Amino acid sequence: MKKLRIIAIIFLLSIWSMAGCSNKENVSDNIQTQEQESNKITDMAGNEINLKKTPEKMVVLLPSDVEILYELGADKSIIGVGEYCNYPKEALNKKIIATGDDLNVEQIISLNPDVVVIGEMAQSTDQMKQLKDAGILVAVTNSQNIADTYKAIKLLGQISGKEKEADDLIANMKDSFQELEKKSKGNFEKTIYFEVSPLEFGLWTAGKDTFMQELADMLKVKNIFEDLPGWAEISEEQVLERNPDFIVTTTMSNKDSSPVDEILARNNWENIEAISKKQVFKGDSDMMTRPGPRLVDAAKELYKFIYGE
Repeated sequence: MKKLRIIAIIFLLSIWSMAGCSNKENVSDNIQTQEQESNKITDMAGNEINLKKTPEKMVVLLPSDVEILYELGADKSIIGVGEYCNYPKEALNKKIIATGDDLNVEQIISLNPDVVVIGEMAQSTDQMKQLKDAGILVAVTNSQNIADTYKAIKLLGQISGKEKEADDLIANMKDSFQELEKKSKGNFEKTIYFEVSPLEFGLWTAGKDTFMQELADMLKVKNIFEDLPGWAEISEEQVLERNPDFIVTTTMSNKDSSPVDEILARNNWENIEAISKKQVFKGDSDMMTRPGPRLVDAAKELYKFIYGE
């Protein structure tokens, strides 16, 4: 009888032990599943990326994405950049890759990157398919406004293992924008004209759905061409008729004069409010049009120009 009791106890202990092992296995399985799920990232085109580890080698083709990754401190993993990626200057030391229709897919594949970060509108579907077929993860960004910019920062933070830095950057940008908007004294009674192409090449401006429009709204000045969508071709007569209080040019200097001097010297423009008061400013085109951290710097420069502070 005593022997049977001992056998029963041993049997029960073995069952409890097996149950314990089973629980541990379930816990382990759950952890592993959670880890696998945490590596699944959705890019800005709705594609799911199964990132098994933080990439050691990335090719980044859009200037704005390069700027974001440098700001996050993930620049060491960048091995190649698109040909227009000129900021910060250290990016020029990376392997330069032609973009658009001239994208050399074979060149990218030869670099054996873990991830290629690409703009949704910048490359063709066929080019992206070639990269995926080569076993390279492709992450797509697509920022059309400041809210999208935050999404791009969040995405690139997830990909590069810099999620906290991304959250901090987004928070700092939001705080800076809110501070500028709060101290802007205007009430949209003053007007502004953005010139992105000079008179000699035909006037073009920034309308609604552009970063310049968002900056104008933030600083409480009225874009005189907010009724036009995106980047729009306009005439001298339209500028003269709408008579802006401020003019911001993002065009390049030429050998004869600066963009500001050229605008101030234009025939028949002398009665425009911005001309008569010499309220013409040369803005940085890259800074004002790239969906990245330097939009804050663009907003600060524009605030200083408008409010003199």
